[in-house]
Amino acid sequence: MCGKTNVQDIYEKSKKQVGYIPKNKAPREIYTELGFKCGLEIHQQLKTSKKLFCRCPAGIYQKPDDYQADVIRHMRPTLSELGEYDGTALMEFKTRKNITYRIKNENACTYEIDDTPPFPINKNALEIAIEIALLLKSSIVGELHITRKQYLDGSIPTGFQRTAIVGIEGQIPLTKKKVNLIQLSLEEDSCREVSDIGHERVYRTDRLGMPLIEMVTYPELLTPDEAAEAGHYLRFLARSTDKVRTGIGAARQDVNVSIAGGTRVEIKGVAHIRWIPQLTHIEAFRQKALLEIATTLNERVPQPAGWKIHSTPLSFRNHSVAELPLKMIKKKKFDVHAVNLPAFKGLLAFFTQPGKCFANEISDRLKVIACLEKPNVLHSDNGTALDWDYVKEKLGSRENDAQLLIWGPPDDIPMALETIDERCRLAFAGVPNETRKALKDGTTLFERVLPGPDRMYPDTDSPPLPVAEATIERIRKQLPVDISFYVQKMHEWNLPPDVSHHILRYNLFPLVKKIIEECEQSPVFVGTLFGHTLKNIAGRITPAAQFKFDRIHQLFAFIKKRRLQPEVIKKMLPVVYQYPNMDFDSVLTTIHFIGRPEAEIIAMIPDLQAKFKRICRNKNANESEWVMGKLRPYALGNMNLKRLRILVDGGK
Repeated sequence: MCGKTNVQDIYEKSKKQVGYIPKNKAPREIYTELGFKCGLEIHQQLKTSKKLFCRCPAGIYQKPDDYQADVIRHMRPTLSELGEYDGTALMEFKTRKNITYRIKNENACTYEIDDTPPFPINKNALEIAIEIALLLKSSIVGELHITRKQYLDGSIPTGFQRTAIVGIEGQIPLTKKKVNLIQLSLEEDSCREVSDIGHERVYRTDRLGMPLIEMVTYPELLTPDEAAEAGHYLRFLARSTDKVRTGIGAARQDVNVSIAGGTRVEIKGVAHIRWIPQLTHIEAFRQKALLEIATTLNERVPQPAGWKIHSTPLSFRNHSVAELPLKMIKKKKFDVHAVNLPAFKGLLAFFTQPGKCFANEISDRLKVIACLEKPNVLHSDNGTALDWDYVKEKLGSRENDAQLLIWGPPDDIPMALETIDERCRLAFAGVPNETRKALKDGTTLFERVLPGPDRMYPDTDSPPLPVAEATIERIRKQLPVDISFYVQKMHEWNLPPDVSHHILRYNLFPLVKKIIEECEQSPVFVGTLFGHTLKNIAGRITPAAQFKFDRIHQLFAFIKKRRLQPEVIKKMLPVVYQYPNMDFDSVLTTIHFIGRPEAEIIAMIPDLQAKFKRICRNKNANESEWVMGKLRPYALGNMNLKRLRILVDGGK
């Protein structure tokens, strides 16, 4: 939308005005200047056999077209306990969506579609949640109160999510500070979206109802990198229990960002923690850009309360329409409307995110609220071939005004105009409270109005559940080692940072420590075998059967028993990974290993050195390197290669 001559000039000039710089060039001080604050909401599925409030199996997934029935619903908002509607619920109601659920008997029941009250909460899930809360140094509640959290986007057929606070407060250590937690909650997961086009949204219910914890920090993270570090720590802490699910979709992050003068914006559904630095960096500057726009608007319009848009239907039969999708408009019988935005000239092309401008803020809301599929808008700052003089004449525009063209089904145009008016009015205030969708490139899209406290109310189907002190103490006595110990120990072992990260990511520390101690191996050798060698192999080879990391411990034990040198493991590992059930003697045969005494290998050195002198014609050739190259196949697994090199170099 923001890519041609006039718009590009405005975009670049405003980008400079905002002071945007790429994340990789941003010093820490810039976030202090912005007043950057960030808090995290880390969602993690628990590894239970059943769902949270029914007895359907958890973790059985289906493909989008694999279902046996579908249910269609229309969502409507309800009053909170204080007699008020939640803003998000009202926004979703305006979209007039038809919500279709694709249901498979194997992983869903009548509870999922709200035809059955909830079963008693899954005690296994509750105990896992308590365990993780204790690891976070949280105070466990004495009584569990289940509440309802409204979700009218259709992701939960009931229109609400059942959730309960398990732990209050808490703390985690980072490299240079400690970060406090607000709470840990236990809740049911939502559906997975299949599609969302126009007024039709489709979900599958396989994930619905699976137990999920939510770990929420205070907004104490003052740089994007701190936010990522905290996210990694919370994820690794949960994985240290070995009671949480892993893989795509098993963990998701919501990131809350604000700057001085801005407001809290939630970036929802961050798929990977490594995305957090770029997403939060760009969001901070998006808010700064919106504040710059607000300053300009308030200078141009001293009394914003009197500001209003004006619109008119248009026909382009006798005018240049190269930028309009006329074929689609005619085929679908869409209406085309021109909209005048007083005092907005030069602001629609104003930079907000890399590759995006303020017009995108309007377009995103038209897609979500008015259900106008993109492309859905053209704007006068864009310098297109469109006859904007004709548009301005029809609207009676003034010099400092900007114009939009929108198109869509006649029934959706009134909501589209209301949406444009609302977003432009919000521009006078600066940064609106929003939930935004994370994109891989670090930019975001409008998803919905940020929910407020009115979305929460007690679940009348679920009585309070006492949490026995004896249960808490039993769980406390069985807690795994705190991962801060893991981090410190791997630092003492001098493991590379990427290796330590890999070990924590897959909860491999107990296994690595066991191999080091029981098999008397070098920490660096064992750590890099997992974090570099095995990681590389897993990216290239598909195992014939399920590979389990414990197989590596068995391999080290085999090498120790046979009194082989550990270097041979690196040559064996690709075969072991590809064929996990193959016995290790057969693996040695496969790699053509032959056992030889050290004396036999050492005895080969003089002959090879003499041969080198006879055949070498290159004055720059290295004799020791050549001899080692010849000896390595014989020595691998039979003799320590470092000791062999010393002998080849003439040492003892």
